[in-house]
Amino acid sequence: MLERRKEPSRTMVWLAPVLAVLATMVVGGLVFSALGYDGFAAVRAIFVDPLVTPRKWQDLGLKAAPLVMIATGLSIGFRANVWNIGAEGQYIVGGLAGTGVALATWEMTGWWILPAMCLAGVLAGMAWAAIPAFLRTRLNVNEILSSLMLTYVAVQLLYYLVNGPWKDPDGFNFPQTRLFTDAQMLPLLPGIGYLNVPLALVVSLVAWFVMARTVVGYQVRVVGAAPMAARYGGFSRNGTIWLALLAGGGLAGLAGIFEAAGPFGQMVPAFPTGYGFTAIIVAFLGRLHPLGILAAGVILAVTYVGGEAAQSSLGLPSAATGVFQAMMLFFLLAADILVGWRFRFGRRAGA
Repeated sequence: MLERRKEPSRTMVWLAPVLAVLATMVVGGLVFSALGYDGFAAVRAIFVDPLVTPRKWQDLGLKAAPLVMIATGLSIGFRANVWNIGAEGQYIVGGLAGTGVALATWEMTGWWILPAMCLAGVLAGMAWAAIPAFLRTRLNVNEILSSLMLTYVAVQLLYYLVNGPWKDPDGFNFPQTRLFTDAQMLPLLPGIGYLNVPLALVVSLVAWFVMARTVVGYQVRVVGAAPMAARYGGFSRNGTIWLALLAGGGLAGLAGIFEAAGPFGQMVPAFPTGYGFTAIIVAFLGRLHPLGILAAGVILAVTYVGGEAAQSSLGLPSAATGVFQAMMLFFLLAADILVGWRFRFGRRAGA
């Protein structure tokens, strides 16, 4: 049977993500070898080659930036025991709102257009997250279900817009919007990528300062760890729920418009990339700490970049990346159980 440890090892708490990644590499190699592939060549291509190949570092930054932004917002809610599982929908809606501003200003120029697009993305993500916040605080509806189901609403809204009112009249009937103009695109930094890469670092540092050095961060931590103590201290549980969901939605929406105005350069049906769901793994792999999330974001970005390369070089299926990511989450949860609990063999002693 499992018995709770009196005090989990702090070393093992931080070592568990490392062990989860190593276990994923070993077991993943064995699984794909059993399926007839060169499993350990796949592990090398997915986990090692992107890190040791300088020409792939820019791709790593582009993949890691949205994961870090979204996961940082989610971690604020998770620290407060507010479970926002709909970041993918907030990411999509943020990209749609910014695209709407881009289409409305398509024939205009000016420095203010891109900031307006970003502001629209943040506000749209917050508005989408406000729906489960309202349902949770007023009607006690579980935010896990409401935020998750809103993701599918956002996907259908995207499909409607790119196939209908937003379809490019010069796009040969493809379901896509017009290409963004230069005034609507993120600046491209030589050797780094788009501007969202350094901004993701700034977001992490700001989140660390807020969570570690401000009353707001203290409130989030106390409400999540000791709700009764938080109530006694005058902290509002409902206010924290609103704060956590709006923060997560705002950062997911910002990541969405950064992707639309960066790598995509327009809105297309393929815009939902699963970043909102993968960011959940990033948040827990980084131990809900903004700086840990930076490292975890790079690790998950490695699986994206390496997975794409392994598909072409080794013939791995497109689902291989998702399989490795799912293994990583499984082993992380298993390691967390063993950190907090231990096996006890034999019968429990009588009272």
